[in-house]
Amino acid sequence: MHKSVLILMIVLCGLMLNADDVIDSINEGLDYYKSGDYSSAIESLSYANQLIKQIKGGQLENCFPEPLSGWEASAATSTAAGEAMFGGGVTAERSYTKEDANVQIQFITDSPLMQTVMMMFSNPMFATSDGGKMEKIAGQKAIVKYDENSKSGEIQIAFNNKYLITVNGNYVDRDILVKYTAAIDFNKMSGLQ
Repeated sequence: MHKSVLILMIVLCGLMLNADDVIDSINEGLDYYKSGDYSSAIESLSYANQLIKQIKGGQLENCFPEPLSGWEASAATSTAAGEAMFGGGVTAERSYTKEDANVQIQFITDSPLMQTVMMMFSNPMFATSDGGKMEKIAGQKAIVKYDENSKSGEIQIAFNNKYLITVNGNYVDRDILVKYTAAIDFNKMSGLQ
């Protein structure tokens, strides 16, 4: 009896794996490659790559903070750009509003542009050349730009050497930008692969 249940579970797991579009596309690409149809292999593997980026974008959507008291938030969204657009990458965004005030948080990962950003963060002189100031927020190195007159600003964090986090705000106090930045789920984000 136990042996029958074990066999049934193995068969069901195998069926579930075959139902995975990513695995199906990879296997299809491998079959095309083995048959010498390289164009179709590239297409199938690119499709699998895009699906994986969409999954990763969905995971990033769960790292945004809840709205602060009195604020409303839009649903988080994500996009997975192919290599033809700025070298590819995954972007996730969420907006927050309270009357005229608005805050937008954006995560970018898996983009070749990240190397340039990492260089900027490693050189404080370069990072602050356009008026930004280096600070630590929630234990993370951040570049903070804020204009008291227009009540607008931006905070950028290069997190875990693979995520660029940008928090923009208009008609907001500086401390609101800092609170939203500090409320990002860095622990959850660091666990993403």
